[in-house]
Amino acid sequence: MSETLVSLRDISKQFSNGTLAVRDVNLDLASGEFVSLLGPSGCGKSTLLRMIAGLGEPSSGIIDWPGSSVTGSHGSELGFVFQEPTLMPWSTALGNVMIPLKLKGAAKPEAESKAADALASVGLAGFEGSYPRELSGGMKMRVSIARALVTQPRILLMDEPFAALDEITRHKLNDDLLGLWEKQRFTAIFVTHSVFESVYLSQRIVVMAARPGRVMADLAVDAPYPRDEQFRTSAEYAHLCRVASENLKKAIAA
Repeated sequence: MSETLVSLRDISKQFSNGTLAVRDVNLDLASGEFVSLLGPSGCGKSTLLRMIAGLGEPSSGIIDWPGSSVTGSHGSELGFVFQEPTLMPWSTALGNVMIPLKLKGAAKPEAESKAADALASVGLAGFEGSYPRELSGGMKMRVSIARALVTQPRILLMDEPFAALDEITRHKLNDDLLGLWEKQRFTAIFVTHSVFESVYLSQRIVVMAARPGRVMADLAVDAPYPRDEQFRTSAEYAHLCRVASENLKKAIAA
């Protein structure tokens, strides 16, 4: 059994307008595992992710990091990929990826070297000097992933990063993300609406009900890695997608 990296105990979140977004969530996330949060819009997936990142405080409950130096939004062991790439338009791809290193006080030569390596790891070697306006949507998201991983975080939080991309690009980025995860073995927490994406990527799928968000099922995806196009067209994948879809329907109806 891997060590528990983050533990959520009785987490609830109520906003100032009275909206109860998340209620009584209990969840343990192990070091090195890939977990998807699956649920309908408005079920609190992104809210939960932001609270794990320290970008919002729970109204009640405790988020604990046993045996880790992660300390909320100030923890250097956290990487966050948002729904949009959120790149600085006046800066090159290299400059955007260097930002977390510069904030940590890294010397410029070190930051440039590590940022170049991070871009190469997401397939963007040769695009270091390109500006966001010169990149496709998928390439911008690759820059965003490189920026999140450049500090080699123990945990990578991803909030529907591929939702706006076409299916071909999305499949390619799913494959590349799994390649990075298998190589670096960070803990990945991935928010998605897609049953198919959650099954393809994950070891576990946490199915959440509509507002207030709460955990309705915690599904194991026992298919081995590496996963590829052959897995996408297999009977095993179809079965796992059917199980996840049935649980999602129950969560929506709850």
